[in-house]
Amino acid sequence: MLLHQTKELALDILYADEYLVAVHKPSGLLVHRSMIDKHETRFALQMVRNQVGQHVYPVHRLDKPTSGVLLFALNPDTAKQVGEQFAAHTIEKTYLAVVRGFTDESGIIDYALKEELDKKSDKQAKQDKAPQDAVTHYQRLATVELDEPVGRYNTSRYSLVRLTPKTGRKHQLRRHFKHIFHPIVGDTTHGDGKHNQMFRDKMNCHRLLLAATSLSFEHPVSYEKICIEAGLDDVFTSVLQRLRWSDKV
Repeated sequence: MLLHQTKELALDILYADEYLVAVHKPSGLLVHRSMIDKHETRFALQMVRNQVGQHVYPVHRLDKPTSGVLLFALNPDTAKQVGEQFAAHTIEKTYLAVVRGFTDESGIIDYALKEELDKKSDKQAKQDKAPQDAVTHYQRLATVELDEPVGRYNTSRYSLVRLTPKTGRKHQLRRHFKHIFHPIVGDTTHGDGKHNQMFRDKMNCHRLLLAATSLSFEHPVSYEKICIEAGLDDVFTSVLQRLRWSDKV
């Protein structure tokens, strides 16, 4: 595959062959154009297309504030085959997150989610769909209690967790951790505003602390097991350093 040099900021290529390309999507970048963010001018899909010099087909999505592994197919047939793996929940996805409070050491969140519809882009969608099954496994990697008063408490507690969603519902991880009262830090929609503000003020962290760190699947042509991993950006890494969690990931 020929990678083209472009004047715009290039995304880190994590994996590439004649059928697939995976990049490290930064927090704050949309996967593709959306009516929800009409003012945005940069999109992962167009950036990857320009870098590889051909059309690319998204096979899954990451929320705008989530960073990490983002996979594209290079032809419609491959996109269909990989999409079927996502639909069958055979693709293994791993995320890293910082959440409020001390979670259990491990757990399974089995909580159906009603589809979130946008007033602008989902006007034609069925408005009364039944909740969809949604399952997330998690493992706590570390905890910390800071001498930082937040709200009515004199200290603040956080957990570092590894998440493995078994389904792929919209905003699943963010909504699931809100459901168990451990919202992800930096989540301005489903999170805790006071804790988000503390991280902005004390740690200069203005992003959602959720990253897609690995994606494993069967290659649709070679049938090899492919595992693609992404590191953490400078902001996420800085937070882990401040919380003395660098050796936990």
